[in-house]
Amino acid sequence: MLTTNFHPTGRHFLQIPGPSPVPDRVLRAMSLPTIDHRGPEFAALGLKVLADIQQIFRTRHPVMIYPASGTGAWEAALVNTLSPGDHVLMYETGHFASLWNKLAVRLGLKTEVLGLPGLDGWRRGVQANLIEERLKADTGHAIKAVCVVHNETSTGVTSNIAAVRKAIDAAKHPALLLVDTISGLASADYRHDDWGVDVSISGSQKGLMLPPGISFNALSPKAIEASKSARLPKAFWAWDEIIEMNKTGYWPSTPNTNLLYALSEACDMLLDPAHGGLAAVFTRHQRWAEGVRSAVKAWGLEIQCADPSVYSPILTGVMTPEGVDADAVRKIIYERFDCSLGTGLGKIKGRMFRIGHLGDCNDLTLMAALSGCEMGLKLAGVRLAGSGVLAAMDYFASHPATVPQRLAA
Repeated sequence: MLTTNFHPTGRHFLQIPGPSPVPDRVLRAMSLPTIDHRGPEFAALGLKVLADIQQIFRTRHPVMIYPASGTGAWEAALVNTLSPGDHVLMYETGHFASLWNKLAVRLGLKTEVLGLPGLDGWRRGVQANLIEERLKADTGHAIKAVCVVHNETSTGVTSNIAAVRKAIDAAKHPALLLVDTISGLASADYRHDDWGVDVSISGSQKGLMLPPGISFNALSPKAIEASKSARLPKAFWAWDEIIEMNKTGYWPSTPNTNLLYALSEACDMLLDPAHGGLAAVFTRHQRWAEGVRSAVKAWGLEIQCADPSVYSPILTGVMTPEGVDADAVRKIIYERFDCSLGTGLGKIKGRMFRIGHLGDCNDLTLMAALSGCEMGLKLAGVRLAGSGVLAAMDYFASHPATVPQRLAA
């Protein structure tokens, strides 16, 4: 049995950048009785969620749905499109880009890591010009794929994927474009077809507001064609059988039925025209992000992302002053105020913490989290320039939401 030091009153504030809080109506959908995954009722569910998730990815092409974490979808994207020893260009913008590279190496791929030097590379988005230059130099077209992260969850940087596509096209290079949008999907603008992405990778536990356990590969015709000659070993991850069975709403292996109920419900919430659909979702996240950043600036602390043009609408990384252990600050906030914040990862562990502002959230949720942060920073001995709580209050009060924030419970 899980035990904590907290009294059983109130709610825990989960403000990490995923897994994000799950709405009550999604939890209720998960509680429905499991049905026969080979029966007609399941086929109707399968066809619905497949059509819904195409709308979320903004694609007309197949989307693979796996009972797995985002890491599984990373692997699926690589093994379906590449062969042993293939040369892959991995652009590093943070810890998760680095982890994806490690996975590629373990699969037997030859990876080349591109990015800005030192910690600067973890404070900025993908530099598309570097990709263009590298691909132009690859006159023999040895590079088979370019892998980039859309929203780097470890740093709070959202890269320009359309610019990466333009860079590949400008280099006249046939490399596939593989994009991790695990934390970006359903929180930040993402357009699989319009941006010319070949494989988009995502997971359920971020903007989709579900528990972990579903991952996705959105495909392009070019990626499907590449899969026909790819020779990396695959069985469970193989697209061909899934594409064929999905045509009638089924999967070749046992699907996670109750999470598909949840996915169906979450898509209904996100796509609901009465609440503005995806456009309103993206606007809402941008507004929350600006409110949180106003608090960080009022505190006089640095934001991990050093380029305002690529600030993430999903999370904000807060850098603590020199000599202040960010994890010690997080510990105070957790123990005193029952609020969980994201830790710094990899190269920036102990130097920053992350405030998630995604999914099932609202102004008061964020105000409570920011209050906990401000009190925790003061208790840790951090001298603040001003009140971030007051700055965020002023921002949210003077920038009202354009559509109702409350979704039907």
